This record gives sequence, C-alpha cells and structure tokens, in this order.
Amino acid sequence: MTFSGENLACLRGERIVFQNLGFELRPGGMLLLLGANGSGKSTLLRLCAGFLRPFAGRLLYDGADIFSQRAEHRSRICYTGHLDALKAVMSVSENLLFWTRLSGGDAQRLDEALDLFDLGGLADMPARFLSAGQRRRANLARLAMSRAPLWLLDEPTTALDKASCARLFGLMAAHRHAGGMIMVATHQEIEGADSAVLPLDDFSPVEAVF
Repeated sequence: MTFSGENLACLRGERIVFQNLGFELRPGGMLLLLGANGSGKSTLLRLCAGFLRPFAGRLLYDGADIFSQRAEHRSRICYTGHLDALKAVMSVSENLLFWTRLSGGDAQRLDEALDLFDLGGLADMPARFLSAGQRRRANLARLAMSRAPLWLLDEPTTALDKASCARLFGLMAAHRHAGGMIMVATHQEIEGADSAVLPLDDFSPVEAVF
C-alpha cells in the first residue's frame, strides 16, 4: 500500500502555485505539509482527496491513478478541512453517525470517539451551540470511527487546547502504528516520530504560460 504524487503542478487562476512536486507515503508514514498561506497546502490535500484534478502530474494509490477509481479512492480517505463538517440542527452524536455511515466507518465506536475527545457530555447537544474548540473536536472525532487508511488533515489543531492536541496526536500515532498513512497541512508543530516534511515554499509561484 503506497500513496504517491509524481511531477504535480497546481494552477490557480493564471498562476502556477507549485510544480514538479512529488512525494511518497507508505504504511505507518506521515507527511507534514509546511509553507506560508497561499503556498498550496490545502489545495494539495484537496488534490489528494480527488476533489480537484492537478494541472499536471499524477496521484497514485498502489500504482493506480486515483482519478481512474474515484469512488474507491473516496472510501480510502478521511478528509478534514478548514470548515467543521457539522450540521447545525443535528446533535454531536447524530453528526458523527451521519458521516460515519456515509463513509463506511465503524458506528460501534461512537462512545469511544466521544470519550476520546471529551465530548460525552455534549453528545445530545445540537452543533449550533458548540464553541469553536468543541466544533473542532467533534469534527476530528470522525477519525476515531474511520476505517480509511489515508487521513488528510488540514490544520487539525486549530482551536484546540493543549489537552485536545495530545488526544489528537495519540490517535494519529495509533493510526500509524496500525499501518495507516497521514498527510497534514499545518502551521503548528505536530507530534509524530519519523515524520517526513514537504516544504511547499520550495515550489514558488510562477506565471503560467499559455
């Protein structure tokens, strides 16, 4: 099981955000995407999720282009973006069960996920009443119920306190220990042994030529 990118380029408007970018992830690996705002970290994650197509290059899962098997690839990933994917009128538990059933996760782990992110007392609360930190924890709790081998995390520590970060890092370590793979876009320090770093600032924007 490997996930890799070859000679990737991203086009935004009339500018190439990055080009000639490559990486490879193997079971147990974690890749940290570093760079200033606008360097393409979030965009690279969306490419890896199959939400966007690269301007050039390929994304491969076990040697097969992800865009030749998009439905299968969606079942292999758990993606968390900048926005917390919570429906305001649904409770924390209802939101978690909704996303877990949609993605083929393990609904039997609901209580474990709630406890892990200290959400047990908020299980029945509608998401519209949650604070920013509580919303982030509820969004990340989906990871604890996911069966997906590839996690794509965009600034996962935003709005988290120190204790919540520790819980998240422990969950990430357990996922890697079980053979999972993680890509993280971040501005903050992420705990993780033997993590590789992909500095997006090394792929400076240039004018696209048409």
